[in-house]
Formats: sequence, structure tokens, C-alpha cells
Amino acid sequence: MNSFKMKYRLTTVLLLFGFFCAIQASNDKEFDFVVDKNGGGDFKTVREAINAVPDYRKKETKILIKNGEYKEKLVLPASKTNVTFIGESMTYTILTYDDYASKKNIFGEEIGTSGSSSFFVFADDFKAKNITFRNSAGHVGQAVAIRIEGDRAIFENCKFLGNQDTLYLHGKKSRQYYKNCYIEGTVDFIFGWSTAVFESCVINCKGKGYVTAASTPEESEYGFVFLNCRITGRGNSTFYLGRPWRPYAKTVFINCYLSKHVKPEGWHNWDKPETQLTAFYAEYNSMGPGANTEERVPWSCQLSDTEVENYTVENILKGEDDWNPEKIKL
Repeated sequence: MNSFKMKYRLTTVLLLFGFFCAIQASNDKEFDFVVDKNGGGDFKTVREAINAVPDYRKKETKILIKNGEYKEKLVLPASKTNVTFIGESMTYTILTYDDYASKKNIFGEEIGTSGSSSFFVFADDFKAKNITFRNSAGHVGQAVAIRIEGDRAIFENCKFLGNQDTLYLHGKKSRQYYKNCYIEGTVDFIFGWSTAVFESCVINCKGKGYVTAASTPEESEYGFVFLNCRITGRGNSTFYLGRPWRPYAKTVFINCYLSKHVKPEGWHNWDKPETQLTAFYAEYNSMGPGANTEERVPWSCQLSDTEVENYTVENILKGEDDWNPEKIKL
């Protein structure tokens, strides 16, 4: 090979290398911070990235989290608004911790359900995509993977893994939107006060229990709404779609596939008959082997074609500021 060809090939290789480096640099510039536990980013821990976010920033702070298991007890304070987490992949970007309700703090006191959370989100306008949120404590009672207090939260293509009390929708005035997510647990694993829409999600019950335990405030028009979801189970598990943690619990399933693991009665009153007069449990166009509504408890209902028209993402979550998460691209 003559020297001209060698120089030509070397030049081509260098140009291609520079091109791919430029692409990588361009991709990295899409994010304000990069977290990589192996040292290839701005920070090795998610906590460091959160701490670096300016308080009450009006613009979005976008954080890329590279693949890895980040075992950290995390808090996103109320002052860290407009933060977005983007994982490198839903399966391999994992934020996890292993606290549980009966665990003792340094004063010998039980930390409780709220204290068990692996991640506390107090800030408004938090968004996450392609991330697994997990509590790895095991079968030890209540053990929360994530507790959301802030308003206008969006989760897309995320996993929420745990057992009892996996996903805590805590904020009474919080609106939350979950799209294409996977949520699993045993007892009351989706619970709390917030208004939330779960769209095209897989909800998997790992044992005998209850999918939801809503504590919807009396003044809230909507509680938990499941749109076009799949409700599944494992083995011989059987479970109820929900029970009322508080008297005015509201939970609705619309166009959802219900596996054989759903109990024929569908709903439970938590041994508090008086809640049958105040809780609102409804379905519309349920399908699958668990969708036979003939044996549902008489205090639940089937929505009419007219009633179901009100159950759009925009209408449920709009609030006074006309928020519509469907218009927000992560």
C-alpha cells in the first residue's frame, strides 16, 4: 500500500472518530448533568446531582443517569423545581434503597411508612423517564419505593418495584401522570391522596392483596384512574382492585384488561361498611377473565358511555392551571 492510500485511510478514520465524538458531545449537551457511577459523568451519585440543581430554577434541569444500580436514600427538596431524570434504560438504571416501616432510627423509633421511602419527591414539576424506582427491603411490611408530594409529576416508561406500599401518591393537591409504566407489589401497592392517571401501564400483583388503597380527599373530583392498562398476577395469587384507605376513596378502571387473578367481587370495604356509602369504585369496558362484573360488590358501579367521556387525561389533571401532561415531551 502506497503512502497516499495510507494517509487517506488514516484521515478517513480520524474524521469518523471526530464525527462520532461530536455526536456524543452533542448528546451530552442535551443534559445539564450526567450521573455515572463509574466516573464517566459529572457526578457519581444521584444525590450529588440533586444538590447541584439551583433552588427554584424556572427552567428545566435535565439529568442523564447512566446504567447502574444507585443505592441511595434520595430527597428532591421542594426548592429543586423543574427537575427531569432520564435513565439510560428502564431496566438497568435503578434507584434503590432498603428501608422499611418497622426499621428503627437512631432514637430507637420506627421510621414508619413514609420514612421507609427510597426516594422522596417534594418538588413540583418532577419528570422521569426510563428509570426503575425500587425498594429492595423484601417482605418486611410497608416499604415504599417512591413518595411523591409535588404537583405536576410525570413518569414515562418507568418501573416501580416493591411489595407492600410500593408507590405512595402522597400529596393531597398533587397531580400525577404515569404512561407506559410497570408497577408491582402485594398489598395496597398503589396508595395515597393524590389525583393520578395511569395510562397504558402494567399493574402486577405478586400475591394476595389489594392493587389500590386510595385516600382521596372528599373535595377531589377524581382519585386514581387507570386507562387502557393491564392488571396481571402471578401463579395462584388473588387480589382486589382496591379498598378505601379513607372514606372518600375514588378509583376507576377504564378499558383495562383484568387477569384471572382479580377476585369476582372486585372491591373490598376494608371491614368498614360505612365506606360503602362514600367511596367511589367504578369500571368501564373491562375485558379479560377477571372482567365478569356480575359478581361485583353492589356498591361499585359501571360507568355509562356518557359518564366515561369525562375521564380524559386532560380533564382529570387540568386543575386551575390547565395542565396537560400529554403535551409535554420528555
